Amino acid sequence: MGLILDSSVAIAAERRGDTPSQLVAQVVDLAGDQEAALSSVGLTELIHGIYRADSPRGRLRRESFVEELRAGLTVYPYTEAAALIAGRINGEQMSKGIAVPFADLLIGATALSLGYSVLTANVRHFNVIPGLGDISL
Repeated sequence: MGLILDSSVAIAAERRGDTPSQLVAQVVDLAGDQEAALSSVGLTELIHGIYRADSPRGRLRRESFVEELRAGLTVYPYTEAAALIAGRINGEQMSKGIAVPFADLLIGATALSLGYSVLTANVRHFNVIPGLGDISL
């Protein structure tokens, strides 16, 4: 068992001024003895945020946060197994008229392929992914 941290959790922590170590401690307090990790798609979202910073100082702060977070967590790749899961879920949900935001679909499929849940600050994007356990922070 484990948890994939959605980028929303990391972004909220960084905006609050928490360090990555404080974020991981919060995750451990909440989830207990489970591995906390990132998905490569979530990492992409975090890197995107670095380059959208409104100042050089903000960019450096975000970059430092992401680098420290990466150093402390495993980053799981988007794999063929995750792609098969994502394709099935997206097709099934779309046939029901349910749209899953694409990046969240890929993050959720990565978690499902590992047998993990997703820790998110944005539950509504993940609760439409069948079989995915989510925990909100």
